[in-house]
Amino acid sequence: MKFTGENVQISRNAKVGKNVRIGDHSVIYDNVEIGDDSIIGNHCIIGEPTSDYYSNTEYSNSKTIVGTNALIRSHAIIYSDVHIGDNFETGHRITIREGSRIGNKCKIGTNSDLQGHLTIGNHCQLHSSVHICQHSMLGNYVFIYPYVVLTNDKYPPSEKVLGPTIGDFTQIGVHTVIMPAINIGNNCLIGANSCVTRDFESLSFIVGNPAKRVSSVEEIKSDEGEAMYPWKSRFSRDMPWEA
Repeated sequence: MKFTGENVQISRNAKVGKNVRIGDHSVIYDNVEIGDDSIIGNHCIIGEPTSDYYSNTEYSNSKTIVGTNALIRSHAIIYSDVHIGDNFETGHRITIREGSRIGNKCKIGTNSDLQGHLTIGNHCQLHSSVHICQHSMLGNYVFIYPYVVLTNDKYPPSEKVLGPTIGDFTQIGVHTVIMPAINIGNNCLIGANSCVTRDFESLSFIVGNPAKRVSSVEEIKSDEGEAMYPWKSRFSRDMPWEA
């Protein structure tokens, strides 16, 4: 059973699971699959056609998949050819372009913009106003804080674009910019307002403009002398290892 608000449009070629709620004025396009127990807020578009729709009379939407137990808040736009895992959650006014592949239990914050043809692993959290460029690759448990920008064009404008690769458990502080084709290892911490212009190995504490490796994250201690990183050993809220 699905529960729909006012003026909702659902394509006959869409598949909507059990106990799905769809808010007022939302549109579900062709070849969309929405998993059981999901909530789609007001004024959302799922399966938005790509630009080919406007010039190709034989255009057909690619499959768009939203897993089970999603919470997609109002004014979200998710294009066709986006595959999203289970337990997905968004803020308001997010955009996810075609070719995006997103794992399980990920969160995308308000006003964030994912430009497509990118990969995001499981349990990633992108806070508000984050920009992820095309051809980026995020591992698992990557947390990206507000106003971070990932870029992919080293010599703009050009035809050769490649986004950054971010390793598992890495944290990226507010207002950071990561330049094209950069590789960041696992369990890194990038401080606020950094501009990352080169690769860094795993366990790096990275700060500055241009960013430099200050130390290993294992050297970072709390005021009480507690080791703070890798953070998995001290943080469990909403994580699979939560007691």
